[in-house]
Amino acid sequence: MKIISIYNNEKQLIKKAAGGNPEAQKRLYGQFAPKMLGVCRQYVKDLHFAEDVMISGFLKVFENLETFRFEGSFEGWVRRIMIRECISYIRKQQFVVYDDEIYERNEVETSTISTDLDVEHIQKLIDSLPEGYKLVFVLYVIEGYKHHEIAASLQISESTSKSQLFKARKMLREKLEQQNIIGYGSR
Repeated sequence: MKIISIYNNEKQLIKKAAGGNPEAQKRLYGQFAPKMLGVCRQYVKDLHFAEDVMISGFLKVFENLETFRFEGSFEGWVRRIMIRECISYIRKQQFVVYDDEIYERNEVETSTISTDLDVEHIQKLIDSLPEGYKLVFVLYVIEGYKHHEIAASLQISESTSKSQLFKARKMLREKLEQQNIIGYGSR
């Protein structure tokens, strides 16, 4: 039996889903859910809660699908919705405490680590960060946001964003040193 694709391209699939077609919505969900769960998991430690956040994010995606203007990547649009949903979830849980203490850049912030760390171990290290540090770290390092974008998203000052990133990197470096993954002075 030959399977014929009902939707030839993503644009047509999105338009059908925006029109309320459940099959098109199911296909979009199936196509993007695994990646978006990974995005949510970066922000929310517990997999079950991350999945809940992802599902509520997809509800917002489908509710607002008609506003997608096909000007950029659809995946990027969905990803931004998921990130906002994660931030909203974390705020509601009142997990986030931002430390306004500012650190000067007296130390070199970046270090190159070439090890065989697996993704799961790295995620556990990131999960061990305080929520404020973790949010800023993931937005800056993984998502590629700039400090002014992070500040606007989290309703904090730009200097607080920089401070949180500095502290997150320092804490991660210390954890890696404690586990003998990087040595002292390998900054």
